[in-house]
Amino acid sequence: MKTFSFMAVVILLAGLFLPSCTVIRQGEVGVKRTLGKYKDQPYTEGLKFFNPLVTTFVRVPVQTNNIEVALNIPSREGLTIQSEVSILYNIIPRKAPDILRSIGRTYERNVILPVFRSAVADVTARFDAKDMHTGERAAIELAIREQMTKLLDGKGIVIEAVLLKSIVLPRTLSRAIEEKLEAEQTAQRMEFVLQEARREAERKRIEAEGVRDAQNIIAEGLSPILIQYKSLEAFLELAKSPNAKVIISDGSMPVMMNVDGDTPVPAPARSTTGTRNN
Repeated sequence: MKTFSFMAVVILLAGLFLPSCTVIRQGEVGVKRTLGKYKDQPYTEGLKFFNPLVTTFVRVPVQTNNIEVALNIPSREGLTIQSEVSILYNIIPRKAPDILRSIGRTYERNVILPVFRSAVADVTARFDAKDMHTGERAAIELAIREQMTKLLDGKGIVIEAVLLKSIVLPRTLSRAIEEKLEAEQTAQRMEFVLQEARREAERKRIEAEGVRDAQNIIAEGLSPILIQYKSLEAFLELAKSPNAKVIISDGSMPVMMNVDGDTPVPAPARSTTGTRNN
């Protein structure tokens, strides 16, 4: 009987001792609550002992947390745009006791989300719907973050980033944007074709100028003496040929014809010399 009583006491003491310790993990702090009052100093990671009859530990995550929200946001034109947004935030460790005292454990639902919805409605109403698909998207995200930071100033909650993950525009607006982009691409293609045509026309003009200049240079170099010299060269070459031919010349330009009856080309009328080569 005494042994049974001793074992019962041991089990009771063990039951009281085992729950009197807790482990604070990395990425969180522990806030001790004794008789309903939170202590000012948070506890970092490690094994902590406490009296379970009057004390509890509340763990508060202090690493980066992500809240994903699906909501409809307004635009400056009054359109409603479906969007999915990620809110990245963290808790300042030393502010964890103040957050539990003033807001409670449900600070995401009670503070962060209402502030976010207010900031989104205020910021996106200043932008057109199409801006959320362009480079203005980053400016919208930054403006929402700055607005939230301003509203949460001093509460121990740091907004790291607000990310617009997906934007679903109204169907009519999406089609209008697509048509505009198609028109811009068509205009760019036409401009490219026109540029190619201009370059080809310029190439042909430069080529024609080159031919003209070459002809002018050749024409300037054809003096009467050079022409007569070339005529004499032609006479010599014709004289070397074994074929029968008739050469008619006025002394400056030779004209050749076959002896089988072809009509010769008349030479200038000053003097004519006939030569037959067998």
